[in-house]
Amino acid sequence: MDNTNDLWRIRLEKLDLIRQADIEPYADRYTRTHKALDILEHFEELEGQDVSIAGRIMSKRDQGKVIFMHVQDFSGRIQTYTRVDELGQSLFDLITKFDVGDIVGVEGKVFRTRRGEISVHARLVKLLSKAMRPLPEKFHGLTNVETRYRQRYLDLVMNPDVRQVFVVRSKIIRFMREFLEQREFLEVETPTLHTIPGGAAARPFTTHHNALDIDLYLRIALELPLKRLIVGGFEKVFEIGRTFRNEGISIKHNPEFTMMELYQAYANYEDIMELTEEMIAYIVQKVHGTLEITYQGQMLQFQTPWRRLPMLEGILEYSGVDFSNVITDEQARSIAQEKGIHIEVGASRGKIINEFFEKFVEPNLIQPTFITGHPVEISPLAKRNAAQPEYTDRFEAFIFGRELANAFSELNDPIDQRQRFEAQAAERAKGDDEAHILDEDFVQALEYGLPPTGGLGIGIDRLVMFLTDSASIRDVILFPTMRPRDESVQEDIEE
Repeated sequence: MDNTNDLWRIRLEKLDLIRQADIEPYADRYTRTHKALDILEHFEELEGQDVSIAGRIMSKRDQGKVIFMHVQDFSGRIQTYTRVDELGQSLFDLITKFDVGDIVGVEGKVFRTRRGEISVHARLVKLLSKAMRPLPEKFHGLTNVETRYRQRYLDLVMNPDVRQVFVVRSKIIRFMREFLEQREFLEVETPTLHTIPGGAAARPFTTHHNALDIDLYLRIALELPLKRLIVGGFEKVFEIGRTFRNEGISIKHNPEFTMMELYQAYANYEDIMELTEEMIAYIVQKVHGTLEITYQGQMLQFQTPWRRLPMLEGILEYSGVDFSNVITDEQARSIAQEKGIHIEVGASRGKIINEFFEKFVEPNLIQPTFITGHPVEISPLAKRNAAQPEYTDRFEAFIFGRELANAFSELNDPIDQRQRFEAQAAERAKGDDEAHILDEDFVQALEYGLPPTGGLGIGIDRLVMFLTDSASIRDVILFPTMRPRDESVQEDIEE
């Protein structure tokens, strides 16, 4: 019999003894008056007062006639002090059977021990839930990364810093809503199941609806339904929701992630650019009380305005190649070969420009920066630039070499949109399974008239990473995607 089974057997025996004493080990409810942090922060007011706390036993010291325990709730942990001559032998004996990990309620007076530790002098201790599995041996925290992600509940119990990350995550989303609602944006909900995956260049997850006998797709973006709402007369809308992309897992990517997308009628990408930097600065200030924060040892400055850098200028600055003088696809392919850039057969000038940007420019964009001037070929839903129609009125926001936001003046010309969808369909026919599918219903919506509109998408998980100094996206998602346990020999996570 292994150690795990031994521990289970011992706890099962304790559970039986507790039940034999006519004690229910899994309570229905418990009324508490204070949290641990309340008592620690307001000791002067509460000293000598009766309180009732509840939480998980994180440590226990049995000194014969006295038992000390540390009880942890969501706010923190506090010591409890129990004496046999005050509780009575039967209740005291019951407490000796409690284990680290059990959840208890404690009633008593607030006091400070001789060693100066703020504690609760217990007059009653009640078992609320018997833990049948022991917590990890080192109560200062889990260190195995796979265990932390797979058993997030243990990670949250053992590592207070992890809990704080998700408290901050909740605040970030709340402050984002606050900022947008102050500007009269209306929060809406749109379908997660789509008949046509659209709004991004990504591979979708496919499912099947039995009653309709049709394939459906988990949404890869929030974009197209939200723009239909602008056609319908809404002028400022946003949605915060899950999106799904059937792609690899890395420290920067999870197949299931959270996006915020907004659309504003009668605005263009420059208006949205100002809104973006103002919103992020607002959130950073609310969370940290300053616009200068440290991420992975690098100081990031969120003061506005952020740097504006046209894509071609960035490529010239960091690679030395001036694509303004490169006219044809053949010239672009030749330069790519000279620079050792891997490209697909027949790649267009626009796609090659993007490859150069990702290789040479993106890693250098540490401070918040807006990249503008994206080629039409990689921007099928963005309005063309009036002066240079081969480029679009679009921006991407980068921080620490990572894309945080994507936005553009929305393409509202239905004829142009159809042509671009058809061009995407041609790419798809060549084997590009991330190219857009022609969405007839969306084109039809545009034919009824979409006003000038600016749109924005922000990766919530990436934003949380920056504001919590988290190196991996999996550190800011409560339950990141993982293989089933029986198939997991080791996690293949790309850097």
